[in-house]
Amino acid sequence: MTKPRSSIVSLAATPYYHVVTRCVRRAYLCGIDTVTGKDFTHRRDIFEERLTLLQSVFAVDVAAYAIMSNHYHLVVHIDEKTAKSWDKDEVINRWRQIFCGPEHIQKYCKGEPLTEFELAVVDATADEWRTRLMNLSWFVRCLNEYMARLANEEDNCTGRFWEGRFKSQALLDEQALLSCMAYVDLNPVRACMAQTPEQSVYTSISKRIKAAKASMRPNEKAAQPANLLPFIGGERLNMPKGIQCDLTDYLELVDWSGRQIKANKRGSIEGWRPHILEQLGIRADKWVTLTLHFESKFKAFAGMRSALKTVEEILKLLGMPGIRSSRNVFC
Repeated sequence: MTKPRSSIVSLAATPYYHVVTRCVRRAYLCGIDTVTGKDFTHRRDIFEERLTLLQSVFAVDVAAYAIMSNHYHLVVHIDEKTAKSWDKDEVINRWRQIFCGPEHIQKYCKGEPLTEFELAVVDATADEWRTRLMNLSWFVRCLNEYMARLANEEDNCTGRFWEGRFKSQALLDEQALLSCMAYVDLNPVRACMAQTPEQSVYTSISKRIKAAKASMRPNEKAAQPANLLPFIGGERLNMPKGIQCDLTDYLELVDWSGRQIKANKRGSIEGWRPHILEQLGIRADKWVTLTLHFESKFKAFAGMRSALKTVEEILKLLGMPGIRSSRNVFC
């Protein structure tokens, strides 16, 4: 039975989520349609531009993404603390970058005189918009609706462009987060669209590698893309928000995982595994399974058994799917 979104997305459980949306009837989001020969590659650039705009508006950070031919993946972080720190004017200015807003909001922004009732309505509207700006459904809606309208206009048709509502998975701990990010970043490699992660354009891993290479200096840390949630390792003083893993460790982990998926890609690695797996408590053989089948191994929630049990209590669920998969994968 389909679960309501409110029972799956809970910031009390985790701020991290994996989002997947697929085109209806295998229609093409991007790339070249092998049947009709039409080239939709330009939509990838438009998708990235829209994604960057929404990140600047919403209290949502993108940790990983992959834009495929007929679907896309996102791993996002919802920053509730930042959203609650915005004042009324900040909320209104952000929302109006996407929508015009009702008449009373437009009058408020122009500095026109308002009655007490209208001012109260402005305050209530701002509070509602603040909630939307840290809401995953609204974030995906503003992305999907924009791309659907664009695609229908280009294809000169009407009707559904997306298969249905987006699929989401709650990533409850660091193990689930990093394994899901690697699963997303290796999508083009698994689909034979790229031979290496750095060649898989329109993915977060490609952006991270390019930024790191462009800034490599002796005894200096690699730069990270401004529009992606950064890796902060163990340092949290100067960068309070980010993924608690070192960037080089993650890039090493993704590269190693890709070689295991396709053993003849640039040789094979025998008798070695990234030390980060030991820190995460994940068996090396099971890690490869996660980077191949993350979506099928976990449903609405992903994480270690202790994290799953905690969320089960928070959300008052009768039974928690994924317990068996968690026991098999994580030590």
